[in-house]
Amino acid sequence: MQQLRPGYTTWHITFGTYGSRPHGGFRATVDKTHNERGEPFIRENEARESSARGRMKFQPIILTIEQRTFIEATIPGITERGGWILRTCAADPDHVHVVLDVVPSVHGEKVRRLIKRWLGQAIGEQWPLPRGASWWAEEGSNKPIHDVEYLNNAYDYVFGQRAS
Repeated sequence: MQQLRPGYTTWHITFGTYGSRPHGGFRATVDKTHNERGEPFIRENEARESSARGRMKFQPIILTIEQRTFIEATIPGITERGGWILRTCAADPDHVHVVLDVVPSVHGEKVRRLIKRWLGQAIGEQWPLPRGASWWAEEGSNKPIHDVEYLNNAYDYVFGQRAS
């Protein structure tokens, strides 16, 4: 059973791959106004999905099993570089989860942005993208975990999705 660490904030960070889950599609998504625990996801909306796809400059990114395994092997070094304590991570074909502990003075959004940057650089060395393309969707989710029940649910959920 996972416990909260005194003196740290535990974060559940999630971010998607570029273009794999546009808002309004049949698969659930969140945005800044649909991002709280227990709130409904964005509803399917053909016009919104079409608009999102029309703005895409590159093909959607779907991670292979080799890329997912690489990501899961790379994240521990990234969290060490950032000075964070990794609990678990998982890479799915269209998104990445990370559960970690961070000193309270650093917000999860900053951590998410750094993980995406450093992970994008690392995976891009192995699998280069066209100039201007990105591995990741623009935003993502960073949820602070304040209770042990949520921590254990998040940990089990993420750990259970690992590719490797």
